[in-house]
Amino acid sequence: MKNDKLLEMRNISKSFPGVRALDDVSLTVRRGTVHALMGENGAGKSTLMKCLFGIYTRDSGEILLDGKPVSFKNSKEASRAGVAMVHQELNQALRRSVSDNIWLGRYPRFGPFVREKKMHEKTCEAFSKLGISVEPSRIMGTMPVAQRQMAEIAKAVSFGAKVIVFDEPTSSLNEQEAERLFDIIEKLKSEGAAIIYISHKMEEIFRIADDITVMRDGKHIETSPAKSLTMEKIIKLMVGREIKNRYPERELKKGEELLRVEGLSSRYSNLSDVSFSLSRGEIVGVAGLDGAGRTELLENLFGLSVRSGGEIYLSGREIKNRTAREAIRNGFAFVTEERRANGIFGILSIRANTTVSSLGKFLRAGVWLDKKKMRDATEKIISSLRVKTPSQTTKIRSLSGGNQQKVIFGRWLLTEPTVFLLDEPTRGIDVGAKYEIYEIIGEMAKSGRAVIMVSSEMPELLGVCDRILVMSGGRLAGEVDAKTATQEEIMALATKYV
Repeated sequence: MKNDKLLEMRNISKSFPGVRALDDVSLTVRRGTVHALMGENGAGKSTLMKCLFGIYTRDSGEILLDGKPVSFKNSKEASRAGVAMVHQELNQALRRSVSDNIWLGRYPRFGPFVREKKMHEKTCEAFSKLGISVEPSRIMGTMPVAQRQMAEIAKAVSFGAKVIVFDEPTSSLNEQEAERLFDIIEKLKSEGAAIIYISHKMEEIFRIADDITVMRDGKHIETSPAKSLTMEKIIKLMVGREIKNRYPERELKKGEELLRVEGLSSRYSNLSDVSFSLSRGEIVGVAGLDGAGRTELLENLFGLSVRSGGEIYLSGREIKNRTAREAIRNGFAFVTEERRANGIFGILSIRANTTVSSLGKFLRAGVWLDKKKMRDATEKIISSLRVKTPSQTTKIRSLSGGNQQKVIFGRWLLTEPTVFLLDEPTRGIDVGAKYEIYEIIGEMAKSGRAVIMVSSEMPELLGVCDRILVMSGGRLAGEVDAKTATQEEIMALATKYV
């Protein structure tokens, strides 16, 4: 009889200079189950997985795969042994074909020659097994993220993976694509694979997980069957304190009209004839399916896309916002969706990332940067937004997602904006950090600014916003009151022009 425990990680510890990242952590994953690994950013989840894959050398502890001790020196060894990972940030050769990406480094060969036909057949076989419809010869970079992710899953399966780690797999997927992913995970389960599933989305965890392990501050806190836990219990285990409400309570104090948009249309996207207004103190959400024009709306307001028509009025005065620089001068700030790709300068310090959009404020004699003023301003942001960091000179890429996002908010606060444009501001952020981001958004509105917030999570829009604009097919399909609207009402509007 096969051992029910497919993967065992026993008493794993790992330290870095000045930091104990993992402290005697154990994880047991059963065959044919989905095991959710949960915890705040910085809890040790990624470090534990890197120890599994040989990216980090563990200080102590042991790993057993199917009852046999293993110690991988790198991810290639792990893959050959049947342990694979589908990363949140897809690392693919975008100019090569799907087949090339799947078999890179292990091409089927006849002597020195690559067997192209054999590679194509094996790729089709891997896709067929999962019920995936992707053309193997297609160039990877021409495909949407959802299909690229499916190709990555097929790659994991092609190794004969017995253990597959999914890291925030639905962060860039819409509802329909996420459903397809869940179907594939069920199929893998039925074939005896063990799935380690890392996500901050509580609803999907309760939907697909059999077991849940919670980590906090590098320690194992609890492992229990998913059906024995509640959302409130998991949040308490993750953050070490009780959060009674997922969204901070706030009272709307609506001021005069600040922003008015009339007939906004874009030249190179489907955005067409969008009109709305926004008052000081308001948080207005933007809902809609992927491709509905939500991001395009924010980019148009911020001067990042070419406008084909429409007017923008700020405090009754028409403004153009033809470029991002002009938008910043007019008091606009934009927190982008892809934090790592175009939100942070990963190799630069927290201080550099905080002050980069307002360097003019720190000039001395119009020539030199006043480093003391920059230090003081950065310290104020770190303190007021509760950024967890060893120092200002720490590279921002080493911070958790939530703390990176706080630095980005701080960067824009230094520009003293009046209109905040937020595109998926809590994507990939844990529940504790999300609450803090919601508090920051509420404070911005309370200070008399206006906030426009795009989110794919309807509960978030309903919990944080005052009103919700619903986009469909590049047009404004309707507007609802966030305090009384239902998800069904929003979804009906979101499909109006599809």
